[in-house]
Amino acid sequence: MTAPTTPEPELIAEDLLLLLFDPRSGTIAGENTLFYTLAGAVLTELALAGHVEIDGRPALTGPRVSAVAGNPPADPLLHEPWDRLAEKPRGAQTFLAEVGPRLREPLLDRLVERGHVGREKRKALGFIPTTALTDGGTPRRAELVAAVRPVLADGAEPDPRTAVLAALLSASGSLPTLHRDIPWSGAVYTRGKALEHGDWGAAAAGEAVLRTTVAVTTASAAIALAAVQNNP
Repeated sequence: MTAPTTPEPELIAEDLLLLLFDPRSGTIAGENTLFYTLAGAVLTELALAGHVEIDGRPALTGPRVSAVAGNPPADPLLHEPWDRLAEKPRGAQTFLAEVGPRLREPLLDRLVERGHVGREKRKALGFIPTTALTDGGTPRRAELVAAVRPVLADGAEPDPRTAVLAALLSASGSLPTLHRDIPWSGAVYTRGKALEHGDWGAAAAGEAVLRTTVAVTTASAAIALAAVQNNP
């Protein structure tokens, strides 16, 4: 069985954030470690487009990431992280920690601008101004879930982009909280870990560089996430 194709791309990080958003509650799964998850998506996007190179050899702060000279990304959300690497290569875990905290708000702004997520002004206790996130009403999140769910829950073979999203979702540690959309089970956990390690099936057999990139990124993100969770 082959999974439905993921809708045509906005940034991987945008789609990942939208998948982590629960339109029923207005919350985002994994908020405490979200910056590592989003930074992993940005690193993957930079590598896939040839803007950075990742040295897969083990190192103290993760594999070394360096900018490809003369090939900056056009998207401003990717350009700033690329500039950092152009100044000085970094270990993957260092890169995730530096870049991640700056990503949530601009990515969320994009989702609002595209109509995928809404913002509502409300008052807590009747007088404290707050802003709530709401379902924007577009079909994009449902389309993304429809692509990712059979890959994780049923073992369907993914297209490369869907494999990336499913692997990053798994690495985020947030799949159990998404059980309304992707029923949680031991099999889903196992499938997610296999995707993290590049086991994507015949449909992505020719994507060796992509699979290696995702494996390096998710491993670095998982190590960083574990460090945060063990030292709250």
